[in-house]
Amino acid sequence: MAWYEIPNTNAVSIYSALLFGVLTVVFVFRLWLKATCGKFESKVRMDGKTVLITGANSGIGKETARDLAKRGARIIMACRTMETANKARDQIIKESGNENIFIKKLDLSSQKSVREFADDINKSESKIDVLIHNAGYANTFNKTKSVDGIEMTMATNHYGPFLLTHLLIDLLKKSAPCRIVIVASECYRFCRLNLKNLNPIDTMPGYLYYVSKFANVMFGLELARRLKGTNITVNMLHPGMIDSGIWRNVPFPLNIPMAFIKGFFKTTEEGAQTSLFLACSEDVKNISGKYYLDCKEWDLQPYIIEEDKHKILWEESAKIVKLTEKDPKI
Repeated sequence: MAWYEIPNTNAVSIYSALLFGVLTVVFVFRLWLKATCGKFESKVRMDGKTVLITGANSGIGKETARDLAKRGARIIMACRTMETANKARDQIIKESGNENIFIKKLDLSSQKSVREFADDINKSESKIDVLIHNAGYANTFNKTKSVDGIEMTMATNHYGPFLLTHLLIDLLKKSAPCRIVIVASECYRFCRLNLKNLNPIDTMPGYLYYVSKFANVMFGLELARRLKGTNITVNMLHPGMIDSGIWRNVPFPLNIPMAFIKGFFKTTEEGAQTSLFLACSEDVKNISGKYYLDCKEWDLQPYIIEEDKHKILWEESAKIVKLTEKDPKI
């Protein structure tokens, strides 16, 4: 037998056809994802509006800030890492021509930092037209505690925004009509929030991101209920699966399939569209307590809309962030 073999042409043809078929399906699926991706196409201006965005130095937060700056809004970028925040601000100013972009230091995982930030905002700002809770903890696959002894993912993604909202509520009420936008996630569907263990330091780290998003939705629903009649709207959203920094921390071997899966993710610009819709659109100016995906209202699962559980989360969260009688009440 020769040292080589002539391949079976029929087999090659079959394999080629299968490969072509798979690639065609993938291509068509990606086209479908792009075609159904919600886009906020309104040219509405935001001149004279002040928008506070947490985590605005990268990802969808940065894209949200960039778009709002082009619409004329005054932007407060609340960021933990000042170096990247300064670079992001300079870039946004250059691209938008809007110099009303300001950076404030905020580490949502630290209650001290949240209180100092809120105190600064309450003293320096006369109003907040839109508060966007966008920041999220990216390194969710490591077990880490905050300086307050709280599991880091929950500290950053839930307890920080919970405390910040309380501390800014009087300014928000004075600014009414205004909006609160909470970036949650469809990942809430993959978990349940254990109301008897709201500082889950012994839980599998990656799972805690889902839990924190579950808490975001419950917090938003209860916040909307408590603010009914104040002319402050509260809405939540799923931005989509975004090709952002969070995936850099996926450990081996889970990171292997990510190279393929990420090909179906949204860009950060696409992921910012629903945040922009809820921040700007006249269509939702009087709507509160709803959940959105691709700029459309989306149904929540029955198990996450139970009011009695919302109240428990609220009361226990107040204890964990150490709210006092001197702090504003919602």
